[in-house]
Amino acid sequence: MWPSRRPLLLPLAALLAPLALTGAACSTASEPGTSDATAGSRPEGGRAVPGLDVETVRAAAPHQHARGRADGGRVLLRPTDLRVAVREGRESNLVLLCVDASGSMAARRRMEQVKTAVLSLLLDAYQRRDKVGLVTFRGASASLDLPPTSSVDVAARRLEELPAGGRTPLAEGLATAADALRLEAIRDPLRRPLLVVVTDGRATSGPDALARAHRAADHVRATRVASVVVDCETGGFRLGLAAVLADRLGAQHLPLGEVSADSLTSVVRSAQVSGEVA
Repeated sequence: MWPSRRPLLLPLAALLAPLALTGAACSTASEPGTSDATAGSRPEGGRAVPGLDVETVRAAAPHQHARGRADGGRVLLRPTDLRVAVREGRESNLVLLCVDASGSMAARRRMEQVKTAVLSLLLDAYQRRDKVGLVTFRGASASLDLPPTSSVDVAARRLEELPAGGRTPLAEGLATAADALRLEAIRDPLRRPLLVVVTDGRATSGPDALARAHRAADHVRATRVASVVVDCETGGFRLGLAAVLADRLGAQHLPLGEVSADSLTSVVRSAQVSGEVA
């Protein structure tokens, strides 16, 4: 989904232990009784200096005369000359769905589609070891029904039963999602998160339900997590609350109406390709 990063050339002065540049190899010409390491040499008390990267030679070349290199002699190295090409593959990602499971028959159909979408995303992401998680909110609370995982089998077992119905505790859903993302960031800070909120924007559980939901959205936005609001509002008369929520989250707003597994997976893939997860 994302192109691999270009090789990075890093100085290894702080990482010399793996190269065993000890003893004379790590000394500088300004220190009495010491010498520079040379390409292909075996410094006393250490292993042979490995084959040189071309960038290491370029870093060392301007200093050879000052270091006393003889004509035709070996390249004299200092720890600060050393470079290594670090190739980074595609980064792994975390997709956390936060889904409104309140209501009746429509909510049950929605949860079936969500389950299919989660399994589809995990199958697609197997080689990258991406993670997918699911938060649902209904009644008076929210729950992390699927802690972020890369296992299709784990997801299939945990999502076998997804209850639906009741009021809409949107604030609690967003708060639970924020907690899950925070913990995952501690476990793996390099994994890139995407929050996908599936809701019509209504909040009907508890006092000041809508105001609390908007405050929770503001909190999520402050974490700078990329997010998308999938608007599942249907019917002739629409309140447009999902668009308001998206604005509070700083999220992309996608009015889908009826939610399907295909539409959800498409939303995630489009967000990833377009760089919503950055």
